[in-house]
Amino acid sequence: MLDSQLAPTGQAADQRMPILEFQEVSLEYEMHGRRMTILDRISFAVGRSQFVSLVGPSGCGKTTLLRMVSGLLPVEKGTVYFQGQPIRGPLKSVGIAFQNPVLLPWRNTLQNVLLPLEVVQPHKRQFQEKRDRYTKAAQDLLRTVGLANFQKHYPWQLSGGMRQRASLCRALIHQPEVLLLDEPFGALDAFTREEMWEMLQALWQQTKCTAMLVTHDLREALFLSDVIYVLSPRPSNIALELKVNLPRPRTLEMCFTDEFHHLFTELRKHIHRN
Repeated sequence: MLDSQLAPTGQAADQRMPILEFQEVSLEYEMHGRRMTILDRISFAVGRSQFVSLVGPSGCGKTTLLRMVSGLLPVEKGTVYFQGQPIRGPLKSVGIAFQNPVLLPWRNTLQNVLLPLEVVQPHKRQFQEKRDRYTKAAQDLLRTVGLANFQKHYPWQLSGGMRQRASLCRALIHQPEVLLLDEPFGALDAFTREEMWEMLQALWQQTKCTAMLVTHDLREALFLSDVIYVLSPRPSNIALELKVNLPRPRTLEMCFTDEFHHLFTELRKHIHRN
């Protein structure tokens, strides 16, 4: 990973303060001449280095909340805070990984991972000077996710799981304080998806970033999360806050334990109740 001298300045912030906070966040759309409420006074806080998942029915606003955190979608009603300050525009210290990894086809794996360092300040202005250091950081990440031997491969030469691993490395290379994950494994087969859970857990524990995951897979949410928020159908609000007190690091074998099954049953029951 990048050395401590290049870590985001926000890491020196008060560790007791929530890194993210949603206060009475609402959103309405104009549809067919009618006002439709999507989010209805959403309020919750995310602690530093927590892994939080958002689950709920399609169209309830889960991805919308991620876009508000990134600063790509303005908050019309209510406030989203990052380190105690309202989010007013795109944040530099956010990494994003989507369901379909968009890797530039003319760049190889290593070059795709390095891309944020070429465009995000302060790394952009010192990229040429510190290229060797940045390259080593990217290679270390690729080694962590099992892509050390695929640095020079192009996206079309990689499997779907490999492309998603590269996408996660790219999202983490500039040491973001918040990692936003929008159904990153939804397009993968079940076996690959479970491998990715373990890989993502290892990356998250290594980087100590704060993670927010949107997923429809309840087992995925339970495996990865410290806290799961269940959103109700529209107009959406927080229907349940479920704390997942399973020990870490978690293993796939834990998915077959009574404790995991109990949490899964409670979560599923509550979602179906809504």
